Parts: sequence; structure tokens; C-alpha cells
Amino acid sequence: MSIVKRRFFAGFMGQQTKWLNSMAEKGYRLVKTGKLEYVFDECEPGKYVYTVEYVGDRSLEEEEKYKAFLEDIGYQVFYKNMNLAYSTNKLTFRPWADKGGKFSTLKTTFNKELLIVEKENDGKPFQLHTEKQDQIDYYNRMNQPWYFAMFMALLLAVIYWPNLLPTAICGSLAVIFMLPVIIMTFKIRKLKKEKELEE
Repeated sequence: MSIVKRRFFAGFMGQQTKWLNSMAEKGYRLVKTGKLEYVFDECEPGKYVYTVEYVGDRSLEEEEKYKAFLEDIGYQVFYKNMNLAYSTNKLTFRPWADKGGKFSTLKTTFNKELLIVEKENDGKPFQLHTEKQDQIDYYNRMNQPWYFAMFMALLLAVIYWPNLLPTAICGSLAVIFMLPVIIMTFKIRKLKKEKELEE
């Protein structure tokens, strides 16, 4: 077996999930992750499938419990970062997070915002959240950081209002941050309608 290293950065988890599954289809199984680097080992093509889960709103204790739960039911789980910052003293404030996850450091959840989850391919779609309400709650949690980023960009646009260039940059960022919010809001509405029909 040979080890293959690839570099990949995707702003959205869906892109990362698709890319990991395309690598698995080609016969590469994930064995290690880094900031930008993914290390693969050769395997039977299509033997494994992947999904990516956002856990950046949880405390370290909750993240570790959830990771252990997934491993106990037979999944392979890797932590992955959402940012590309290189530093030894990182502190991130996440106002949208649960109580224990509001402050993130290198010793807690910094660079552990995502879980990459692997299972053997059984031909069924790989979903960690199968109940409609669980999916609604998950997308609501995922929306919080984008709402916050959009609000901050709009606030900065207002603060810089007389200055055209910073206002344009901040306004453009607000629009970019709005896109995931819109996508997830439509998913939430669709799931709520499906849930109502089931009841």
C-alpha cells in the first residue's frame, strides 16, 4: 500500500464531503488530516464513504463525547480545522456557541471545528442525522456562525460608510456570508414542511 498526500481547502463542508467521497471512489482511504493536508492510503475503490460534521459550537468535552460515540458505533473519525491561521497562542470567541464552547483555544477546540466521519460503504446514503427535527436543529446550529459573520460585516460597512473602499469590501463580505444562510434556511424550511407532512 502506498501513502498519498493531497492538499485541499473548501469553504463549505459539502464541497469537502464530495471531494473525500470522490477520492474514496478512486480507491483512496483517509488515514490522517492536517491544516491543509489529507493523507490517504490505497484501498478498494468505493469501499468507504465520508460525511463532514460541524462541531465548532460545542465544548471540548461535548466534542470528545460525540467523537467517542461515533467511534463506538464503528465509524472512523478525524478532527479538521475550518481556519488556516498558524499561531501558538490562539483564542477564538464564538458568541453563537454553547456555554462551554464560547472560547476556543489550542488546548480546547481550536482547529477542531469539523469531524470527518468514515464508514464502510453499504450502498445507503451516509447521514448522521436521520430524524427531521435533528436535521433542523443541526442546520440551525450551522447557520449561527454565518449569521454572526454577516452581521459583523454589515456593521463594519455601516461604520466605514463615508469611506467607499472599506464599505464596499465589508458589504461584499456580508453578501458572501449571506449565501450559506440562504441555502440552509431553504433546507430548514423544506425539512419543516416534510416533518409536518409526516405528522
